[in-house]
Amino acid sequence: MSKTLIILNPRAGSGRAGKAWTELEPLLWDLLGELVVAITGHPDEVARHLDAARQAGLTRVISIGGDGTNHALVNALASLNERYPTETPMVYGNLPIGSGRDWARHQHIPFDIKAAAHWIANAQPTPTDVGLLTFDGHREHFLNIASAGLSGGGAQMVNRMPVRRPWTFLEATVRGLLTHQPDVVQVQLDGQDWYEGKAYLVAVANGSTFGHGMKIAPEARTNDGLFDVVLVKGAAKLTLLMALRRVYDGSHLTHPAVQFGRGKLLRVRGQRGEITLDLDGESARGKELAFQMQPGLLHMLG
Repeated sequence: MSKTLIILNPRAGSGRAGKAWTELEPLLWDLLGELVVAITGHPDEVARHLDAARQAGLTRVISIGGDGTNHALVNALASLNERYPTETPMVYGNLPIGSGRDWARHQHIPFDIKAAAHWIANAQPTPTDVGLLTFDGHREHFLNIASAGLSGGGAQMVNRMPVRRPWTFLEATVRGLLTHQPDVVQVQLDGQDWYEGKAYLVAVANGSTFGHGMKIAPEARTNDGLFDVVLVKGAAKLTLLMALRRVYDGSHLTHPAVQFGRGKLLRVRGQRGEITLDLDGESARGKELAFQMQPGLLHMLG
């Protein structure tokens, strides 16, 4: 059995990942065989660990952490694939111990960490779509969901909190709705004008769920080569607050303040300047945004 690289972020999930590793390590040795463990506290360190693993001939990497750790791995793996297109791509899996764990929800990965270890030991590599966001001279890949507007401010708020509770993401969303002014945007989908006007949110979804269980794109698939695009128009704040519960069961797609579409390329331009962004839980800002689907870019355990 070949070696497996483990990328461990011990601070993920308010430190739960580090504590869980004591139980996980012997179990993963039994389930996966020989492990090479890399401890990381910063996303910039991930690429270095992956490059060393590639040179050593490792072909499987599993991260132990949350959506932020996932985001760092996806970008590092995408970079490896671009630099070494003729090599066999690394297979990637995630054991979720973060706060949001929304990719795990989409993939139906068990939250119980021991059950998740057994799940990943039996999972098979599957070609998985990945999104690429180009904005103001920057490039970022995303695995689950990238969004512009309200959620970007929410991501900033959540990331500043030293301890996150199950209700932290909902609290940030409600606060954001009360204080955020909708952006004025121009949106094109696959080269066609799709929306122009005020918008609280433009979510570009590869996976189905963000914000700790909000099913923003309940029908999204990670192997169909298409984004599910969900736009929340500039409706009255009270209207949106009353409809917020619907995002938890996916019934919001029929709400009159929501516009839904599917496509491979989405362009968003902020007419009043930069828009706050949320990329798999990581925050950024940009004015000229291009979301491009990259079908089957990664081989994910699923």
